[in-house]
Amino acid sequence: MLLFAVADWGVSYNPSDICVLKNSSVIMSCTYKYPTGYKIVKVFWTKNPVKGEESPDLSEDPEYSQRLQYLGDKQQNCTIRLSHVTQKDEHKYYLRFITDKPVGKWLGEAGVTLTVTDLQVEAPERVTEGHNVSLTCKSSCTLTDRATFIWYRNSQPLTERRDGNNQLLLQSVRREDAGRYSCALHGHSYISPAARLSVTYPPQGAFVAVSPSAEIVEGDSVTLSCSSDSNPPAEISWFKGRKFVGSGRIYSISNISSDHSGEYKCKSINKHGETYSDAVTLNVMYPPRSVAVSITGSGEIVEGDSVTLICSSDSNPPALNFSWFKENQSSAVGSGQSFSALQSGRFYCEAHNQHGSQRSDAVTIVVKGRAAHIFILLFLK
Repeated sequence: MLLFAVADWGVSYNPSDICVLKNSSVIMSCTYKYPTGYKIVKVFWTKNPVKGEESPDLSEDPEYSQRLQYLGDKQQNCTIRLSHVTQKDEHKYYLRFITDKPVGKWLGEAGVTLTVTDLQVEAPERVTEGHNVSLTCKSSCTLTDRATFIWYRNSQPLTERRDGNNQLLLQSVRREDAGRYSCALHGHSYISPAARLSVTYPPQGAFVAVSPSAEIVEGDSVTLSCSSDSNPPAEISWFKGRKFVGSGRIYSISNISSDHSGEYKCKSINKHGETYSDAVTLNVMYPPRSVAVSITGSGEIVEGDSVTLICSSDSNPPALNFSWFKENQSSAVGSGQSFSALQSGRFYCEAHNQHGSQRSDAVTIVVKGRAAHIFILLFLK
């Protein structure tokens, strides 16, 4: 009969608590001892032992068999590697060995506690342009292996940036720093879910676009749109000169008239600041209107002299073509803005531009004999 002391038996684990990253491999190191004169029949790792029952061999478990590799010699070194770990692998693991003697069985009860963690980026949702911001790559436990962190923005490495600790400091943040940030450990394939960082800044580059951009004619519908670069989105106000006329990104004018002519600009504002666009000019074209005839000269005009009639109108662009008519005659009796009347009659003018024409009311010219004064009477139709 072999006698032995408990001190002759044992299993040592180093370390006994392991924190490892999901999808990576973990090495559980251990050594064991047993009395001289015994021979090892079987060495295996197990989990969740039940008292009074033989512990299962993980290498025979379908969930572990393809992922478990013995690195030790199974004589004293019982180190193993477990690959592709997930949260389902979080257990306490034990070494069990069996010798050739009926009483020569041992379970290393101290065991190894395995915790599997993922990575999460902790970051503020937004930061103001020009400020500093710190992002942290967090795990649920302290990783056992010394970790070198890698950071990504929009799935691209930050110029191979590797921080010894788990923080990323962005100084004097620019709007280009906005994006989706994730972190990883050097040498590991696992990348954390992305956290979005928004950079806020005041409006810049306010600009007004006019549609249609071609010539605007009275009666048209015109749309002014204001665009600017800002975060958060800016509120938009519209001004004609210094007068507030509306709000919203779009300012529409239906059935436009000459009264709408003028300079327009938009103001873009958010909580970080404001800016104005350059002014755009609306120049509304319209055909002649308010066409009227005026008479120059005064005093007594004797027979044989003439009286000059002037045609005026309101139009845009200004009327350059004028026609003169005498009532009851189908053809024009003159052209140009002024007309010299040599005989009695009722005369009117017609002003033209490319958008239309309008005729004036008629004026009555009365020419008396040379010995008499010429009386010029103006009558409305």
